[in-house]
Amino acid sequence: MNKKAISTLAVVGIIIILIVIGVAAYYAYESSKGTSTTTTTTAITQTNTSASGVTLTILTRHPSVITDLARSTFLNSSIAKQYNIVDLQFLSVPENLWASTATAKNVDVGWGGGPTLFDSMYSYNLLAPLNTTIALNAASQIPNSIAGVPMKRVDSNGNIYWVAAAISSFGYTVNTQLAKQYGLPIPQSWQDLASLNFARVYAETGNAPLAMADPTVSTSNARIYEIILTKYGWDQGWKLLTLMAANAYISSSGSASSDVRDSVIRGERVVGITIDFYGYIAQYQNPSCVYIAPANETIINGDPIALFATSKHPTEAQAFIAWVLTDGQQIWLNPNVNRLPANPAVFNTSAGQARQDLYKVYQSILHTQSINFNDSLVLSYENVTLSYFKAVLVNPNQALQQAWLALVNAYINGRINITTFMNLENQLTSPIVFTDPITGNQTTFTMNEAIQLNSAVQSGKVDINSLMNTWTNLATQKYTNVLQEVRQLGG
Repeated sequence: MNKKAISTLAVVGIIIILIVIGVAAYYAYESSKGTSTTTTTTAITQTNTSASGVTLTILTRHPSVITDLARSTFLNSSIAKQYNIVDLQFLSVPENLWASTATAKNVDVGWGGGPTLFDSMYSYNLLAPLNTTIALNAASQIPNSIAGVPMKRVDSNGNIYWVAAAISSFGYTVNTQLAKQYGLPIPQSWQDLASLNFARVYAETGNAPLAMADPTVSTSNARIYEIILTKYGWDQGWKLLTLMAANAYISSSGSASSDVRDSVIRGERVVGITIDFYGYIAQYQNPSCVYIAPANETIINGDPIALFATSKHPTEAQAFIAWVLTDGQQIWLNPNVNRLPANPAVFNTSAGQARQDLYKVYQSILHTQSINFNDSLVLSYENVTLSYFKAVLVNPNQALQQAWLALVNAYINGRINITTFMNLENQLTSPIVFTDPITGNQTTFTMNEAIQLNSAVQSGKVDINSLMNTWTNLATQKYTNVLQEVRQLGG
């Protein structure tokens, strides 16, 4: 082989070596890029996992219009971001399931349901005191009392266990245009709703002028009936409730409270029994409507928010509580909510300035005279009393109204005199006599009897359904007897 051939082979060899080196370098480089990508992806995944955030679990009695608005507004707030709160889980359960739900679900916050419910949770040691600076500062902005009613539950050591997030009163909503059409004066007391004036309208038009809700499905109407029993006394209170039911359309649907409100807004009823914010909604939707809290015949409630002792996120929970008591107060001003805020500072905001109607109501509430209402006493007879109401006034309502309208017509048409009318009215509203399932003795539904039966029903010693059937049958027979007497008198 000559020198030229050897030289050519050498050059080719060098080229091959260089190509191999280049290919090796390329794959090495690509390999290093792949390793780097995997590492970066892993790092990002780890970061996302550690920043998953906190979900607060909240027991509530508020409707979805409030909880939905609270969730969307709060999660966009700076407080939610600062405390890494990424969601709010609302649990709406009956009051008698709050204690068990709180323990089972590690509930963080309770919000809405009235002071009686929250005091019950406090007595079960299910509430924890506020102890963060942000929560305590927010609580300090809420008045200690409004109209003489406490807005906070504070123990002997000064620890705050619940704070009012909103305030409520109880009354009725009047369609003033319809009242004028029927020649009815604007009612100023519960007695007006049971009056002969209202009965005349019913008798002449065939349309019940009053709307009420079954207390077993409406907590607000239940509280109003308890207020009436407290204000007028047990015996007179039941007479008043009976005549109100005789003048009323009573809703037992799952939306009974709103049914009552809407019937007044639409002009179907003159008056509807409502909690205050339902009245404000009616005023907003129909300017002919006005909400009235009868003077010296109602109560003011602070509707609480509280930290639960079961919370796994007490710091974040108190951040949410602080928000509800400050920036979150604007929720109440929403036209679809229309509740009275507990923090008056919200009226200084632009949203508050736009709701001067609510501000005027708030100012009037400050001077409302409340009755002396004993929550503990009412709680001792509450459940069985609501069942009694349903059994004697709701279930046999048709029989009650037939007797009442026959009696009213007989009087206004001159077929009976006032003395006979009053005697038969007393018979219609008298308490039924029944056999006490505990003692076997004949009795009536006195307050003491209600307390004893309430305890017996709760312990399982008395079957409430069987007792209600007995009450309904006896009440129906009483109303039928009155109707027959009126007819015998030419009514």
